[in-house]
Amino acid sequence: GMTEEKAKETNMAVMLIVSYIFSVLLAFAVSQIVNHQSGLFSLFGGVDTDPLFKEVMEAKGTAFRTFKHGAFHGLITSIAIVLPILGTNAMFEQKGWKYIWINVGYWAITLILMGGLICAWI
Repeated sequence: GMTEEKAKETNMAVMLIVSYIFSVLLAFAVSQIVNHQSGLFSLFGGVDTDPLFKEVMEAKGTAFRTFKHGAFHGLITSIAIVLPILGTNAMFEQKGWKYIWINVGYWAITLILMGGLICAWI
């Protein structure tokens, strides 16, 4: 139902700003998924002075801080979260599997790259 007139009515500045804000929110969520140390930190009540916390961080602190590990978490997130959400929406919108795979594929690539970069960079 998209027409050229309807497309021209769209406020591109607002759309781009909101898209950017959503991307930042997604990056924060992905950083929590790929960064195991944040979970370990919260396990110790947010206190990094605990001797056991320091011992674990010295032994395994950066063991899972690679692009490959973050990309893996991005893939798992795509399969476990994105596919069910977009698949359910598409079924109720009576869209086909091609539509689902194109959209899930886009977000899978996005999350794989985002997860890999964040995990390697943090």
